[in-house]
Amino acid sequence: MSAGMMRSAVILGLLACVGPLSIDMYLPALPSIADGLGSTVASVQMTLTVFFLAFGAAQLVYGPIADQVGRKPPLYFGLGIFILGSIGCALAPNIEVLTAARFVQGLGAAVVMVIPRAIIRDLHTGVAATRLMALIMLVISVSPMLAPLAGSGMILLAGWRSIFVLLCVAAVFSLLLTGFMLPETLKAENRVGFNTRSFLRGSRTLLTDPEFMGLTFIGGFGMASFFVFIASASFVYTGEFGLTPTGFSLAFAINALGFFSASQAAAGLGRRIGMGRMVSLAVAGFALFTIILLLIALAGQATLFVIVGLLFAANACLGLVIPTTMVLASKITVISPVLHPHSAERCRWWPGAS
Repeated sequence: MSAGMMRSAVILGLLACVGPLSIDMYLPALPSIADGLGSTVASVQMTLTVFFLAFGAAQLVYGPIADQVGRKPPLYFGLGIFILGSIGCALAPNIEVLTAARFVQGLGAAVVMVIPRAIIRDLHTGVAATRLMALIMLVISVSPMLAPLAGSGMILLAGWRSIFVLLCVAAVFSLLLTGFMLPETLKAENRVGFNTRSFLRGSRTLLTDPEFMGLTFIGGFGMASFFVFIASASFVYTGEFGLTPTGFSLAFAINALGFFSASQAAAGLGRRIGMGRMVSLAVAGFALFTIILLLIALAGQATLFVIVGLLFAANACLGLVIPTTMVLASKITVISPVLHPHSAERCRWWPGAS
């Protein structure tokens, strides 16, 4: 592995950590936020829901903008928005203001999900892109394994508001990282101005492409299931099993370890058996483990160790599915200046694409 790829993985991984940190670090604080603001569990969970809504919608905007002006300006803008949202969260006097500030945070955090992947597409394709994506996942893996523990520590030291202060500091560091260490990967001559007609035509092409849509739904439903777990884990582990914030953080870290350790094997396994076949097997494995967990829960035998163990296995399957579907979807290129202006290649993936 080249030093350049490792350096890119570290920089892009650190940038991409901002989004997961804003989710994972405050998970142990959800019960404390409910108590501190005199709110209900449902209202506090809504702060996570609105974050995801803004997080998903804003990604549709950052992509076309990055194709027009380059990769770095949207990073500056999005991280600035994230900083404003973090300040609002730290100062929120009630749950309504916190919810609005989390929405703003989500608008900003979306940029670190879009731009690093665009940079990967600028630099690599195929197995090399999967390897770089897996390396970024390795860097990001620090977040779900350590961020809840860090959040628990911040709660004990300075209360839940200090978590958002720390997130603000992380965003400022990311701005400096972008300015001084991240090169611009989209040259000026390769940038594409926005054209509504071309955008709609290209979008229609993708939305009617069964392979692209299949990959999108597979990855999207996989990510959605992981987000359902994230939104409910703190209340299940602390409410049903009486875990402390630190105990919850450890259980959550074990579950997340399954996801990110498996993601590191995605490139090698995909090269040996084909990425399409690997995705099929991993989806089947995820369905199997979750169905078993459901049946055990319905039978009243869902102990803490059973839940943690089966979620570890299920999330490991997702670790193979999500980064791979992202890369495979990016390989499906069409002759459209809006979608992939520098390639007329049409990459088919199913089955056994590598």
